Amino acid sequence: MDIKSGQNSPVMTDSPISNSRLAMAMHQNRLPYSPSSATTLSQNLILTVPRKKTGILDDVRSNSWLDSMKASSPPPSKVNKDNSTYNDVSCNDSDIAYHNWMLKYPSALASFEKIASSAKGKRIALFLDYDGTLSPIVEDPDSAFMSTTMRNVVRTVAKHFPTAIISGRSRDKVYEFVRLNELYYAGSHGMDIMSPEHPDSTRSINKQGKDVNLFQPASEFLPTIDKVFNSLVEGTKDIKGAKVENNKFCVSVHYRNVEEKNWPVVAQCVGNVIRNYPRLRLTHGRKVLEVRPVIDWDKGKAVIFLLESLGLSDCEDVLPIYVGDDRTDEDAFKVLREGKNRGYGVLVSAVPKESNAFFSLRDPSEVMEFLKSLVSWKRSMDP
Repeated sequence: MDIKSGQNSPVMTDSPISNSRLAMAMHQNRLPYSPSSATTLSQNLILTVPRKKTGILDDVRSNSWLDSMKASSPPPSKVNKDNSTYNDVSCNDSDIAYHNWMLKYPSALASFEKIASSAKGKRIALFLDYDGTLSPIVEDPDSAFMSTTMRNVVRTVAKHFPTAIISGRSRDKVYEFVRLNELYYAGSHGMDIMSPEHPDSTRSINKQGKDVNLFQPASEFLPTIDKVFNSLVEGTKDIKGAKVENNKFCVSVHYRNVEEKNWPVVAQCVGNVIRNYPRLRLTHGRKVLEVRPVIDWDKGKAVIFLLESLGLSDCEDVLPIYVGDDRTDEDAFKVLREGKNRGYGVLVSAVPKESNAFFSLRDPSEVMEFLKSLVSWKRSMDP
């Protein structure tokens, strides 16, 4: 990989992904899918650092950026005397809005026959977010455990389809929650990808001593991310409810438990820390600010990479399905809607929101029912 200097930010270049020969590629007509058939991950990939001259604090200081924090955070529920919850929107208005929204993003369960019809004669590749998709959103990010039932369903799904979990969490943290060896894990928004364990539990090491089952396009950022993490921990220590999480190739600052009046304080703290790191950028998800490397990489790019690694890229007999609940999943939805690898994005949300997805599910319990339906359909199609 060459590093070209002379710009505000270095530009890293390599051969394009479309020209790479991926050692992990499956034989395209091998059915049913077998996780052990995939072997290694390729490092051939183009990475581009945008040459932006504007400082990242421009976004932090703008009102629109703070508005984005609010927009990505659903209004808190209030409690009735009987301990039931409600929002400051009348039930009637809420029901009408949700009904109209469902016309645009119909339930993947109610539309399953349509999905099954599209999948007939095709190989499904399944991509899943974690938080809010396989596990419920919880106050403490370290307690986002999936149920035993959900784990068993995901294990069964992986027996029939190549399955990957793509999360903003660190790969190690996601694996700690899921604990299934037969999956592909893409942590840090796809900046840390590992293929499934082989039956003999061995890894492939090249002559340079690197694990070729790993793909880490942002490895050079690790020292910087560690420094930023430590600074953010120190900077937010006096903000009640703030929690900083080191996701290896990105840092998450959770403000779910911070009073809304203090959100600007959180934003300013993050801005103060990263003002001297022009190669890092700010993004946001559901009540979380994320500091990430400025490389041309996101969950959508991770989906493209995994499809090519599996030998399923640009194939007319492949139907990718991505299920996720967060703003960061929109990059993957867009790839499946507009790219060559056409498929279905499924947004997990109980409230109306604009999306690049085709279908919707309300919560992880509906996700589990959808996964069960996929397995039942697959079994009915197999001789």
